[in-house]
Amino acid sequence: MLFSLFAFACSSTTSPTVEAPKVPPPLSPDEEVAVLDTDFGNIKIRFYTDVAPKHVENFKKLAREGFYDGLAFHRIIPNGIIQGGDPTTRGNNRALWGRGEPGQPTVPAEFSARPFVRGTVGAARKGNDINSATSQFFLCLEEHPSWNGSYTVFGEVIQGLNTVQIISNLPLEDGTEQPRDKVVIKRVYLERADGAGK
Repeated sequence: MLFSLFAFACSSTTSPTVEAPKVPPPLSPDEEVAVLDTDFGNIKIRFYTDVAPKHVENFKKLAREGFYDGLAFHRIIPNGIIQGGDPTTRGNNRALWGRGEPGQPTVPAEFSARPFVRGTVGAARKGNDINSATSQFFLCLEEHPSWNGSYTVFGEVIQGLNTVQIISNLPLEDGTEQPRDKVVIKRVYLERADGAGK
């Protein structure tokens, strides 16, 4: 079963009508953020629990369990997105990367007015099955208005966008969107916004 957000098959999906996005409130000191530790630097993510509570809880649960530790960013669109979170990337069989594993729990779509802009964290899914998100996510480096209201936004990069940019510009395997050298997420952990509780 091929995860073809991975081809971003948005064209046949009808976008629901959404209201203008609200500006997220300031981070509170005890609010949890996620830190992705990579060889190219850390990426810190703020969660949007107000619009995508199920996706946020799923990501946090997997992070607490160490699920993301050792996975890779398997898909890159230069200066566009980087995508990771697929358990098949623990191995080196690139033919499996992006497909996910059978039996992974799914999370129903939580569409909102939050737009896909630089820094947005979105949930990957299988083609046009809007309720098929599992563990995979992508980080945006540019606006993607055609995805607004069609894919779930559950966070934003608040630190380390330069790291996302560096990863997005790594050399690719010829004819693919896979990085030539494996880009490992060494560890994902939660901490308080004030930096406590690593």
